[in-house]
Amino acid sequence: MKTWEFAKTKGSKIKISERLADAMGLVHGGFVYSTLFEYSDKGPKEYELILSMYPQENYRTLTNLTMYMQDVPGATAQAADFLGSRDVNILNSISLNAISDTVIIWKMLVDLSFSGEADILKETFKQMKADNDPSVSKLNLLETRPADIGRVFRIEDTGKKKTEVRRGAPTTLDKDVFDLSKEYGDLLGRFGDALVLISADPGTWIISISFFKKDAKLVRMGFDIPDCPGSIGQIVGFMAGKGVNLISVFSKVKICYQTMALEIVADLSLSGASAADLKKEITKNLGKMNGIFELIEYTELG
Repeated sequence: MKTWEFAKTKGSKIKISERLADAMGLVHGGFVYSTLFEYSDKGPKEYELILSMYPQENYRTLTNLTMYMQDVPGATAQAADFLGSRDVNILNSISLNAISDTVIIWKMLVDLSFSGEADILKETFKQMKADNDPSVSKLNLLETRPADIGRVFRIEDTGKKKTEVRRGAPTTLDKDVFDLSKEYGDLLGRFGDALVLISADPGTWIISISFFKKDAKLVRMGFDIPDCPGSIGQIVGFMAGKGVNLISVFSKVKICYQTMALEIVADLSLSGASAADLKKEITKNLGKMNGIFELIEYTELG
């Protein structure tokens, strides 16, 4: 799944597509908690705005929990009863049939504020299964891992020079639109009608909105390339050799073992090349690569 998109602000407002908003649990009329970061290194970002449905102080107790269940009536009810009776608060969740008539997988973001440690929860479940407890007879496996949403605040983990500027008060999301002026108008007011990158992090249920520096030169490129090992490496290696900073890379098979679509968004500001010159260089060098490579799209963004 493609988990990002480019959009333009309209005045002080940013519309998050229904696709990303729904996937990340942002709902119309719900409170959105936000944090603004500023970047001071040579990358293309100037500011990054993090949006979440959960207060920042709750991040340390949020956990990704997955329950594997038999595909039979009552299995989901057993899972909900097991978690609810142990004060596990289910927040965002989605379930699906992994293998028809065999297994159901229920993926959840849960709050363990009132239930204790995840390891204790797993040990309890394991012991109940060993004892053939009928209350978990339709449940197969319970897995947990930290949501680790708090990593966005750990500057040392990013490798980037960023500073937390402000944590905004809860703001109501109106039809998937976030209004910057309410909390960040003094800092972000100059980004009216600006290009932004909106990305979703499925593992943490957060939305990131990146505001680019004034001198960023963004280009979107689309290629048809061979569906074989090393094809993507040839393209991105060429970009690296030209000093091009890749913002996003997305690939998708078109014809298995024959053709793959590759989409790249890149910043040219550090390369010293103009968009037109880079396009000429790409076109000239595609024929030298191992396989059939074709430039399908080349669009300057801004």
